[in-house]
Amino acid sequence: MSDGNGKDQRHTLSCLVENKAGVLARISSLFSARGFNIDSLAVGITGDPSISRMTIVVRGDEKVLDQVSKQLDKLIDVIKVSDYLTTPHIERDLALIKVRADKKNRSELMQICDIFRTKIIDVSHDTMVIEATGDEEKIAAFLEMVEPFGVLEMSRTGVVAIARGAKILTAE
Repeated sequence: MSDGNGKDQRHTLSCLVENKAGVLARISSLFSARGFNIDSLAVGITGDPSISRMTIVVRGDEKVLDQVSKQLDKLIDVIKVSDYLTTPHIERDLALIKVRADKKNRSELMQICDIFRTKIIDVSHDTMVIEATGDEEKIAAFLEMVEPFGVLEMSRTGVVAIARGAKILTAE
């Protein structure tokens, strides 16, 4: 979606899908065929084990992404699609970050972890593994602060999202 400045807008799509083999491949190929890169993708089962929720973050032109959403809705295994662009919602991402940490810098790194309310989940003689949870901006800011220590490895879940308030994405 364009924001009026010719730039693509960020969309968080939440899709309820049948929990069976091949669904992820069909959905990702739909985006790929239209030239959309998926910035983030998280999939997990819901309270009903036969249904999964996919949270997909993409950037794109509003008109084209609206067309993709409609085509997603037509896929047999897709139950419901919601674009959270204009819906108040909560987003979270989880990152596990392995950072170089020795005796000299460990206490400074621990202070940064306290400020960002992250968790230190593993410590060795020369590294720490830190769990950071929050929106993408918080994780980006945390990474910027620990980068000088040396980020050795990182793994992220991708964004998960849910609408605020009474709005519910259900299979009905």
